[in-house]
Amino acid sequence: MSGAVATAPVTGPGHAARPARIPPAPAPGAGPATEGEERDDQRKGSATAVIRVFLVDDQELVRTGFRMVLNAQPDIEVVGEAGDGQAAIDALGEVEADVVLMDVRMPRMDGVEATRRICATPGAPRVLILTTFDLDEYAFAAIKAGASGFLLKDVPPNELVNGIRVVHSGDAVVAPSTTRRLLDRFAAHLPDGQAGRPELDALTAREREVLILVAKGLSNQEIAERLHLAEATVKTHLGRVLAKLRLRDRAQAIVYAYETGLVSPGHTRV
Repeated sequence: MSGAVATAPVTGPGHAARPARIPPAPAPGAGPATEGEERDDQRKGSATAVIRVFLVDDQELVRTGFRMVLNAQPDIEVVGEAGDGQAAIDALGEVEADVVLMDVRMPRMDGVEATRRICATPGAPRVLILTTFDLDEYAFAAIKAGASGFLLKDVPPNELVNGIRVVHSGDAVVAPSTTRRLLDRFAAHLPDGQAGRPELDALTAREREVLILVAKGLSNQEIAERLHLAEATVKTHLGRVLAKLRLRDRAQAIVYAYETGLVSPGHTRV
């Protein structure tokens, strides 16, 4: 559709002719608004903060697909992309992002090492790992390195978008039960027992109980039902657990519970 169309004069019985309404001429060099400009206008008029996403994947086609899906959302904007971990770290020194969508298997620097370095920086963006299959040792290592969870590469678009929003809100995107299956698979690589973890003593009995149930894969609502508490109370307990143990989110809490021996495959210490 080209240009704006002038409004025709209104005539007829009882109506005086009115001059046609001619829109103001565009500024020199300006043309019709593009789809991207219209989307930017929608974002500016929205009260919701825009989530800045950085894409890291060695396959350009994959990045293109994700970029198209994400940029179609009014509250998400892809601010940059890279083909390997080192390039991502270099770019993130210049570009501010809220969430990094990170592949794990890449040349030069894989997603695990890149995640470790990114999460070690002050005010780091949250990292969401992309993996081909859920029981992946790379995804396991990335979660230990500080990632807020992982998604499968063939995830439906709505789940990808929701996952990014959840991670940005401060929670772990991966379902706790999925994280637990991942840790069950690779639990042999985790240290056994609570040696060297005196911070566990700072938890109250109820906070420790909540931590164990989170690690066993229960949602806040399920924990509330199990302990006969309000869901808001469970969230409060979990928030205190994360603060006391200096953990970023639910995914890190699950890893911590396995590392300290509070939870292990087939056995839970209360």
